[in-house]
Amino acid sequence: MGKYNVLAVPVLSLLVLTVLTGCVERRLTINTKPQGAVVALNDEEIGESPVSVNFNWYGDYCVRISKEGYETLNTHRDLKGPWYDHFPFDFFAQIVNPNRIVDSYEWTFELSPGRQISRDELIQNAQELKNQL
Repeated sequence: MGKYNVLAVPVLSLLVLTVLTGCVERRLTINTKPQGAVVALNDEEIGESPVSVNFNWYGDYCVRISKEGYETLNTHRDLKGPWYDHFPFDFFAQIVNPNRIVDSYEWTFELSPGRQISRDELIQNAQELKNQL
């Protein structure tokens, strides 16, 4: 019977620690000018701007934004983590801290109006492609 009591204390302590620990909520909001553009992060469509998503890691993100009548924007953005997300601070922020931490970021992108190609330019481009073949 004493053997079970010795094991129960660490197991119970671990269970209580798990239940009482805080968490970090990571949220990214993407705005565009104009609004209503389709946004994709790392080739995954996440919705129309303004759009917010949860994320799990920091680092380089491939961003693609498109809207009819505007140039499609393909770019990269680096999402840098806060100081408390690095070792050894991450242990205290995510495990020991009983409070919830909200780590939110906001990116804004401005789209350029699409350029209308004249009929003459279109014919010239087609002729150049034909000559290349």
